[in-house]
Amino acid sequence: MYRVLELNPYLYPYADYIERRVTFYRETRRKLVADGERLSDIANLHKYYGFHRGDGGWYYREWAPAAEQIYLMGDFNRWHKTSHPLTRLADGSWEIFLKGENALWHGCKVKAVVETSYDRKERLPIFTRYATQDPNNLVWCAEICEEGDFEWTDEKFKCEEPLLIYEAHTGMAQEEGKVGSYAEFTENILPRIKKAGYNTLQLMAVMEHPYYGSFGYQVSNFFASSSRFGTPNELKNLINTAHEMGIRVLLDLVHSHAVKNHAEGINMFDGTVWQFFHDGMKGEHPAWDTKCFDYGREGVLRFLLSNLKYWLEEFHFDGFRFDGITSMIYHDHGLGVNFNSPDKYFSENTHDEAVAYLQIANELIREIKPNAITVAEDMSGMPGMCLPIEDGGIGFDYRLGMGCPDLWIKLAGERSCLRWDMEKIWTEMTLRRKGEKTVSYVESHDQALVGDQTMMFRLAGPKMYTDMSAEIHNRVIDRAIALHKMTRLLTAAAGGEGYLNFMGNEFGHPEWIDFPRKENKYSYQYCRRQWSLRDNPFLKYKRLGEFDEDMLGILKEDDIFEQFLPELSRLDDEQKILAFSRKGYLFVFNFHPFFSHEMLTLPVGGKKSYRTVFSTDDEKYGGLGRTASATYVPKKENGGNCIEIAIPTQTAIVLKAE
Repeated sequence: MYRVLELNPYLYPYADYIERRVTFYRETRRKLVADGERLSDIANLHKYYGFHRGDGGWYYREWAPAAEQIYLMGDFNRWHKTSHPLTRLADGSWEIFLKGENALWHGCKVKAVVETSYDRKERLPIFTRYATQDPNNLVWCAEICEEGDFEWTDEKFKCEEPLLIYEAHTGMAQEEGKVGSYAEFTENILPRIKKAGYNTLQLMAVMEHPYYGSFGYQVSNFFASSSRFGTPNELKNLINTAHEMGIRVLLDLVHSHAVKNHAEGINMFDGTVWQFFHDGMKGEHPAWDTKCFDYGREGVLRFLLSNLKYWLEEFHFDGFRFDGITSMIYHDHGLGVNFNSPDKYFSENTHDEAVAYLQIANELIREIKPNAITVAEDMSGMPGMCLPIEDGGIGFDYRLGMGCPDLWIKLAGERSCLRWDMEKIWTEMTLRRKGEKTVSYVESHDQALVGDQTMMFRLAGPKMYTDMSAEIHNRVIDRAIALHKMTRLLTAAAGGEGYLNFMGNEFGHPEWIDFPRKENKYSYQYCRRQWSLRDNPFLKYKRLGEFDEDMLGILKEDDIFEQFLPELSRLDDEQKILAFSRKGYLFVFNFHPFFSHEMLTLPVGGKKSYRTVFSTDDEKYGGLGRTASATYVPKKENGGNCIEIAIPTQTAIVLKAE
């Protein structure tokens, strides 16, 4: 019997489906890997296809089974379309050898010309490793990139626990209104992440994408790091420097879909949709206007698995956050589905080929890098997503707790915390599957996109522009700052076994994210991070940033995530009190907008005393300074031990057992 059933007894009626899932994975793996081979042995397409030096010249190989003919053109032949034909090999491969060490060179621009049964088109080679866009005509080209071997110094890199993720976008990480670079991120942002206390960088928009405003989620060139931020070696230096600081780096990976573009992307490269994607409507994502991979094709699986190996080995990434898992594992992409019963997970709507790919992907990643971390963005809550394959699971380490931000967005729209339901909050914070780890968060990049607002802006509104002086206190800003801190502390302390923050949100970054586009006259006003707000000692943004830094210190001091779930101590919806313990700490929240407690009684498990170690109301965090450090000695009440504490309105305090 698989462990996923032991942990979720209500799934016993679906035991046959769990068995089918494991069997399908084994069969798929068997088709890919011959006896005596490792998964890593079949994930080397990038080492064969594309451009490679050898035998005193250059080889260019392509995979295009349905193509009639392929040519190579570029700077090297003055862009003659047909002077350099490739030779068809077996298994849909094509090859040309260009004699001479200097037949191609660093910076040489190239394109493939692909003839099919019905047309001839210029394309970027599928395994392009560096693509650039001409600023004048906006046309993309592949470019030979020979920067020399990068000297890594991270052989002994080891990252601390717990998992504290700083989600970041290289281009919008600078304060200046422009596209930021890998080099600027390395120099200016990595030190901020280190100081802020985060130990994991989740880097967005790395894989090349033609439309900047897609946030990197419409990938065109899967083996190319985005040139708009710099060169491959500059990205490697970013990662190497992060490792020197003790920061692991996760790639925000997009294997759930691909951009439709022909000229820049892989869609219909050999003249067929089915080279990579499903044919017909099955291959069209109705919400994202992108193409959906056919995970049932061996060539597609080897392409994607090789892509994982490439990013792990070539760039030393420490794992992946897999985007769009829900879209992958259901034929209807989970759109409009309420996953409120097990039959929603185990039915003909479940995409068995996609599930098998994710299982094999996780196995390959561990084979290459045993300490790698994988995080699943799955809003459906698929059982076993974060259990080992041998337990009937899919193999991820963590899932994103996507219900948390949805809850806080809804509550932030309420005028008064008197309408906040403590039981619903507690349920959402602790709603996770046994044995499966969750990364909690108040807001990621999703909650700050144009048309939406950051949590701080939802709470404070336009007074953020006028009343964030450290010397100003008014009801709107004081309430917003208090709740900004309380929601983060509660989510981090109770919501999971890891925590995530999008860059700038830790200090209450104002407004939303809007990429430069025609509708905003190509402005970068909202596509940057205003770090000067965080650094200004006369503004409360600095105090929010310091709160976040000290909050992470509490989480890390004894790694409270080692205890899987917090234990509820008190929940009082009328008085808006929520208290719980986790790993020797007692967290107490008073969300009531008007009522402070002078003697709040809380049960404690033993006879240990508790002392105050943290308060959201501390003046150095922009609070009102109504709490003070204190030690509370337990006493007997109703046959058990309890302590009596004081806690002001809209305040949270943390006590540690001594």
